[in-house]
Amino acid sequence: MHQLRIPSARRLVQLYAGLVLYGLSMALLVRSGLGVMPWDVLHQGLARQVGWSLGVVTMVVGALVLLAWLPLRERPGLGTVSNVVVIGLALDAALAVLPEPGSLPVRAALVPAGILLNAVATAAYIGVHLGPGPRDGLMTGLVRRTGGSVRVVRTSIEVVVVAAGWLLGGTLGVATVLYALAIGPLVHALLPRLSVRRPAPAVRAEIA
Repeated sequence: MHQLRIPSARRLVQLYAGLVLYGLSMALLVRSGLGVMPWDVLHQGLARQVGWSLGVVTMVVGALVLLAWLPLRERPGLGTVSNVVVIGLALDAALAVLPEPGSLPVRAALVPAGILLNAVATAAYIGVHLGPGPRDGLMTGLVRRTGGSVRVVRTSIEVVVVAAGWLLGGTLGVATVLYALAIGPLVHALLPRLSVRRPAPAVRAEIA
């Protein structure tokens, strides 16, 4: 019989701090005007078509992607559900307070700042082992089902969402390319530093 295990305060704080920072990092790239993360190209395009805020569209797309987990038999965790809600709320809150920079040097500086902050945020929420984000789970589920490599499946997904987002009016720019090139190595370097050791499974003593 499985026992319900409540995550430690450290893991919960790191999870939600990571998700909030993730939303902030998205807002920095949006304000740069020089391109956004691959999935945000789709989010931006949809937001411009339906007239919703970027954060709301991010949440709706996350929820729809989560539904795609059902045939893939992926299991969501607390971090998965929190990812859908918290990042969108944090993104809209950050966009509400971050002014649009006028000068190109300031806009350019937002790109590395946004990418680095996103890497920290990603390593933070993945490192607590409370469930992947819906988009990451879609990738891992397709990898398991198709037998394809992570690189091929992830690249294929991102090419599709970027192309669809661009056709809908999303911003595709130099920041999109830099993000795609830099995020993997950065998260790889940061994840060991932000990983929280998972507790050992509970052992129940049975009385004969």
